[in-house]
Amino acid sequence: MPEAKAAPRKHNKVAIVVCVMYRLNTDAQACTTASKGHVNKHRLLKKTLMKIKEFETEIIDVIARTPDVKSFRFSVPRNTDIDFKPGQFFVVTIKIKGQEATKHFSFSISPTEKGHIEFTKKITESDFSLALNQLTKGDWARLKMPFGFFTFEGEHEKVAFLTGGIGITCIKSMCKFATDKRLPTDMILLYSNRTENDIVFRDDLASMQAENKKLKVFHTLTSPDIDKNYWKGETGRIDSKMVKEKIPDYKERVFYICGPPKMVEVLKTILSEELKVQKEKIKWEHFTGY
Repeated sequence: MPEAKAAPRKHNKVAIVVCVMYRLNTDAQACTTASKGHVNKHRLLKKTLMKIKEFETEIIDVIARTPDVKSFRFSVPRNTDIDFKPGQFFVVTIKIKGQEATKHFSFSISPTEKGHIEFTKKITESDFSLALNQLTKGDWARLKMPFGFFTFEGEHEKVAFLTGGIGITCIKSMCKFATDKRLPTDMILLYSNRTENDIVFRDDLASMQAENKKLKVFHTLTSPDIDKNYWKGETGRIDSKMVKEKIPDYKERVFYICGPPKMVEVLKTILSEELKVQKEKIKWEHFTGY
């Protein structure tokens, strides 16, 4: 889930307002761009206000993705036009013992997938997570959307996605969008999990890779107990060596990093300091658990 984080730079007042409107977003670059005057700030703020939609809905399906990860799918009310970008997130309100509780989640579907809204979450022991785990078809929810600047719609000729665990949700949205739209972007995904059973959307990613010749997916497992006689993928954490091997043209690509905060910070350091990737080519978002 995206973590709120202030950009560690000076911004003018309008840029700060834009950041507040998207207070759950972590892509500091978007705020920085606004502060430098690369966009019409007043038009951006107005457009932001116009795009936000809020509505009541209900659960139409709960899908088990792994032993501890589930997707929650919601209906879209009639005459409601849902407009969001791949990589964005939305606010979810449910009831816990009669009281409303709110959290934010990335879309785990592409804008090309119509008729429903979906997020995907690892089930933990938190009150909110346990309440989610009890949801069934027909249960009430209120959604507010869209938010976030960590997006991809084909702006770059070559991109690389580095992610781990449940951070795959927004990356899956981007890959699905690019595949459905037949975008010419060359994409490489390095996806890290502890074990093979922890790989979320494994079949979906395989299907997209089979359909989209511009997409290459590499899985790596970090558990020390991996049977290398059985597992034919990569092992170990994503590091500079793996990036060089799987993404030999890495200096030509724009990187999207999404996952637990510690992982994101390590990968940012690897790219910028070890591999000398230009900082403006590194886009990132933290996923904190709850």
